[in-house]
Amino acid sequence: MKGEENTNDSLPLRDVVFNTLRESILKGEMKPGERLMEIHLANKLGVSRTPIREAIRKLELEGLVTMIPRRGAEVAQITAKSLRDVLEVRQALDALAMELACERISEEEIGKLRQACDNFAEITKTQDAVQIAQADVELHDIIVQGSRNEKLAQMVSNLSQQMYRYRLEYIKDVSQHGRLIEEHEEIYRCISSRDKNAGAKAIKMHIYNQEQSILNQIQQNKGTSRV
Repeated sequence: MKGEENTNDSLPLRDVVFNTLRESILKGEMKPGERLMEIHLANKLGVSRTPIREAIRKLELEGLVTMIPRRGAEVAQITAKSLRDVLEVRQALDALAMELACERISEEEIGKLRQACDNFAEITKTQDAVQIAQADVELHDIIVQGSRNEKLAQMVSNLSQQMYRYRLEYIKDVSQHGRLIEEHEEIYRCISSRDKNAGAKAIKMHIYNQEQSILNQIQQNKGTSRV
């Protein structure tokens, strides 16, 4: 990884380092509260400290890293407050996207949504959280695209990076997969029948259930840490 460019994909070195660290955090390989030591990471990745420092700044902007006085950078905790802040915004944006999509989505896109629902259900059998999360992202992207609102799509895209961590935490809970499949089916039924009121209600419940599940995980983790 020496030099300014990565020869494999032509990304600047700082972006290669950023993507590597980000993936480690999202996959849970780097745990909440774990310190990001510049020298250690530089040696591990075979780079100088400069791209490590730049990557940590970007991770902080995404909310994945927290700067602690006299300690430095560490992987951010998933807190109830940070969860609610992100999901409240997502719930509002998704409800609007759903209402607009019910009015504007094409029949071809409805067909793609049907395929995405089936694909999601099939991929849950792998129990691969990263693949399942990607299938979930693709399904929701069809709805956002169907809204025909570029500004809304941009706002959803900007939020998606912060959202991904919570989505992955939810999907890691295998017991939730059946409910996710059912909720996707309800969302599909609402869009295919172009029922925007029922659709907005369905997607709000979809996000609410996700929030409650992760909050329960946070509480359980707190209880475990006290033992």
